[in-house]
Amino acid sequence: QVQLVESGGGSVQRGGSLRLSCVVSGNTYRSYSMAWFREAPGKEREGVAAIDSDLNISYADFAKGRFTISEDSPRRSLSLQLNNLSPEDTAMYYCAVAWAVYGHASHRLSRLGYGHWGQGTQVTVSS
Repeated sequence: QVQLVESGGGSVQRGGSLRLSCVVSGNTYRSYSMAWFREAPGKEREGVAAIDSDLNISYADFAKGRFTISEDSPRRSLSLQLNNLSPEDTAMYYCAVAWAVYGHASHRLSRLGYGHWGQGTQVTVSS
């Protein structure tokens, strides 16, 4: 049984920063993809950033230059540094893991490829 627990969300003003963390417990496998997704009210869940066991890193266009994904411990701990936040970034942020490696960025950032999810951490950005 795999469990993911996110933390680090909060409320900040425009231009502020937050660092999200995700801890994974339970059985893990050598090949994996780990990713951050977000879901705003009334919108579909979308991929933010992903990293895999081959060290491929992918970002959504809105995340490039502002967000940074990193592994603090392979398969066990994932972080997402959020800089220069705007109200449009307000959403619930979710950590996800898949025991597979995807060959294309669009697949790494697709929620359909992930079977294990955390409960989410809320990020709210005010203007």
